[in-house]
Amino acid sequence: MIKIPARILIVDDEKDFVEMFSMRLEGQGEKVSTAYSGKEALKVLETKIIDVVILDIRMPGMDGIDTLKQIKNLYPIVEVIMLTGHGSTETAVEGMKLGAFDYLMKPADFEDIKIKIENARKRKDEQEERIRQAEVKLLLRRSGDF
Repeated sequence: MIKIPARILIVDDEKDFVEMFSMRLEGQGEKVSTAYSGKEALKVLETKIIDVVILDIRMPGMDGIDTLKQIKNLYPIVEVIMLTGHGSTETAVEGMKLGAFDYLMKPADFEDIKIKIENARKRKDEQEERIRQAEVKLLLRRSGDF
């Protein structure tokens, strides 16, 4: 079976982490974009189709929770996995209440990351398919063929 690469956006203010993480994901065949702040992430989302955002919670300026709120407001189907360090699990849970798919603790096991990305991508694909089916039904109703 051919694997279709996920379009992933990694958002973290730690440049070394972003570069290493993106290299590992690209090595697995994923298409990776990067951003080093919440505002930069929103600019990337304006120009690229993204399936899954991996979003650090603690960043200067616009933090992960504020960024998540903006992403879900502007791009509700995009799935977001929150990335948190020790001691901010409560914030990650808050993120899930605001629409994040899941969260990962730093440092995360790469196999766990891959599974969460795959599950988030699957959920996004299923949501897009339900929207397509609803649009078809709507068009058929409007044309009187339903």
